[in-house]
Order: sequence, then C-alpha cells, then structure tokens
Amino acid sequence: MGNLKLKGKDILKLGYPNNQSVNIALEVMKRNFATKNIHHVKSLLKEILVNPENFEKDLTFGQIAEALLSSKKTEKRMLNTNRTSFQIFGNNISDEAKNQLYTALKLPIATQGALMPDAHSGYGLPIGGVLAVENAVIPYGVGMDIGCRMSLSILDTPISYLNGARDKYEKALAEHTKFGMYETHKSHVDHEIFDRDTFDLIPILRRLKGKAIKQMGSSGGGNHFVEFGEVEITEEDEQINLPKGKYLGILSHSGSRGLGAEIAQYYSRVATEQCPLPKEAQNFAWLDLNTHLGLEYWTAMNLAGDYASACHDDIHRRLVKAVGGRVKAKIENHHNFAWKEIHNGKEMIVHRKGATPANENELGMIPGSMTAKGFIVRGKGNPDSLNSASHGAGRAFSRGECRNLFTQNDIKKELKLKNVTLMGGNAEEAPMAYKDINEVMNAQSELVDILGTFQPRIVRMDK
Repeated sequence: MGNLKLKGKDILKLGYPNNQSVNIALEVMKRNFATKNIHHVKSLLKEILVNPENFEKDLTFGQIAEALLSSKKTEKRMLNTNRTSFQIFGNNISDEAKNQLYTALKLPIATQGALMPDAHSGYGLPIGGVLAVENAVIPYGVGMDIGCRMSLSILDTPISYLNGARDKYEKALAEHTKFGMYETHKSHVDHEIFDRDTFDLIPILRRLKGKAIKQMGSSGGGNHFVEFGEVEITEEDEQINLPKGKYLGILSHSGSRGLGAEIAQYYSRVATEQCPLPKEAQNFAWLDLNTHLGLEYWTAMNLAGDYASACHDDIHRRLVKAVGGRVKAKIENHHNFAWKEIHNGKEMIVHRKGATPANENELGMIPGSMTAKGFIVRGKGNPDSLNSASHGAGRAFSRGECRNLFTQNDIKKELKLKNVTLMGGNAEEAPMAYKDINEVMNAQSELVDILGTFQPRIVRMDK
C-alpha cells in the first residue's frame, strides 16, 4: 500500500463517525496518496468531513463523501415475484438462456427485456440478452469484454486481388495482427485516448494504463478474429454511400483486452458486496448510478469502449498500410455495453450483452462464422427488442462440446468447401459450432434491413 502511515484511529481523531466511512477513507487515501505527507492527507480528510457534499461527484474522494452522507446498511435485495415485460425473437434458444433472462426480469430495477435469436447461456445475463433498468448498471449485464465490437472497412481495391495476390494478404495478417494474452506489436501508436485524464482519476485505470498501451491494436483469443473477405453491397444506403457491387473488405471482432477484463472483474466483485441478492441472481448485482461506485464504473466502462474502438482503428490502419488501397466506407458497432436511452418516454439504462444496437437507420455488421456470410444491416428501431438485434449467429454447441464433436479434419473440409484460408483457430470456433446465420437473420426481419454481405476469405484467429 505504499509508505503512508495512516491508521483508523487517526481518522477517528479528525472527527469521523465510527462506521464504514473510516475504512473507506483509509483505503482511498492509501490507494491514492501512498507517497504523500501524512499532514497533507489529514487536511484533505478534514476538508471532506466538513463539506462532504462538495466531494460527492469527485472520482477520487466521492466514495468517502458518500459514506459520510449515508448511514444506510447493506440490505439484501429481494426479487419481484413477477417478470417485467419481454419479447423473445427466434425459436432455437435453450431453456437455460431463457431462464437467465427470466431471473433478470424479476430484478426490482428491471423495466423491460428481450432475447435475440442468437441467444445462448452466459454468466448473469445470457449472450444475446437485452435488459433495460432504472438508473443502475449491472457489470455482469455488460459482460467481461467491455465494448467488444465489429469493425468493417470497405476498400476501393478490386475484389480480384484477393485471389490473385492471396499470399500478400495472408502475409499482412501474419505480420500485422496480434492475438491472445501475450502477442503485442513492437511499435506502439500514440493515441489520444492515453492523454485522457480519466486514466489518472480512477485508481484501477491508472494501474492498467501501461497494459492498455502495450495491448493497443491487438485482438483477444476465443472467437475474436481479423479477416479479409468479399463485401457485396446489395442495397444502396446514403450512409455507406457506395454503389451496388463487390468490394474488398477487412472485418475485425475484438474488445477492450486486459483493460476491460480487469474493470469488469473488479466492479463485478464490488457490486456483489454492495448489492446482496438471492443465490440465483447474484451475477445481476448492480451499482446505483447515483453512487460514487456507479459513476466510477460508468466512467471506466465508457473509457474501455473507446479503447476497444481505438484498437480496431489501429488494426485496420496497419493492414491498409500493408496491402494498399483506400477505405471508402466504415461500419462499426459494439455490444457488451450499457447505454442511456429513452424508452416509453423514460430514460433507461439498456444493457446489450452480445446484442447489436439497432436504432432506426443505425448501421451494423452481424457476422456468421469463419466460413459463413455475415450481414451488413440497418436498424429498424423496433421497441419490442429495445432497438436491438443479434450480434452474430450464436453458438449451437458450447466450447466444451466442440472439443469432443469436431476434429481438425472436419474443419479443414469445411474450409476447403467454402474456399476459406484459416490462420490459427481451433475446434471451439469450428464453423459447425454456430447456428445457421440465415435462420437467425430470418428471425429478426422485424429488427433490421439487410444492405449487404461479407464473405470471409482469409481468417486470422488466436492459435
């Protein structure tokens, strides 16, 4: 904890009440002022004690102020007996995923929910789950990979180059993409995100900044990928602003790396301590947005989302520099996030865990698998889905089942059949692991319009 020789009795002598505020003050000051003079630290604590309301919104001292202003005990929250309103899209969804949503719909803060046609069970909210709540955020409702997203760049390069110069594109992916926990780029981009004072205001972000700089422009393991493929625009849209036809595209899927994972772990644990719930609902513990911790998580979540976007920009920049061509259009959308939105005339916090925002006229990209086409879509703003759509085809088999069901031979046959080159990847991400993307798209025709497709040709994943 550093060199600060501050004790609980020192804080009590300043006039602090003998309650949780002492422990919180001790932790906050040791975490943030470990190397500072003890007299300076005591004067700050005295200042907060005299006027705690002046520090309520402060990202460093807000937690102390809140403890001084509040004498509420941590009480166990109960679930409602009835579920709030919801809609399920699609038929091929497991009972486990449905039951996870049903539990979330009984939370006292829940106002509406939906399940997308790619849904399958997860931790807390199912993947493909959408949940609107009042003035609170559920870290597990956002998920572990905060701001995970799809990013598609459409280039002016003739599509014939993809087969004619396939070696060049494979080499670019091999040399300019990094995957998993240990691969990082030798040269690091000086991105504006690292100049933001948010990194200095919240202790966990200050600690993670070095890791974020190191992992910039890299992708995660599991189902994350970077691909070259064929884009076909089938419907003209003024936002994409390209004539119908075929184009060369770069598609990436990844999130906020170690930064997002550690933010998620820390605040999920804190939320569980702050918000005790019945056993079956423990992963839905929430942070009230009127509290310091709620504000802290919201700030950290948004930074992680922006960081994920910056990573994709860096991936695409490196590849375009390596293969040439110019980006004519870009489509990007994220999931594993919470948004402040107006629904039924009221502001709600909408969690989309593995679900794509599909507000009216909002563009998105819904991938299939490493061999199946993905779809470029435009949202219809359907209120029954809380303006959401699926984030992919969704898993038909769990990762464990895939290891037992599919061999490398099975995968090679499927790749050859679809003329796809795979670099890395494993049985857990086999093309057969996923639901039929066409069925999923048919089940959400009320949620999105299809503007085009993306057919993967060269796919890079973690080994």
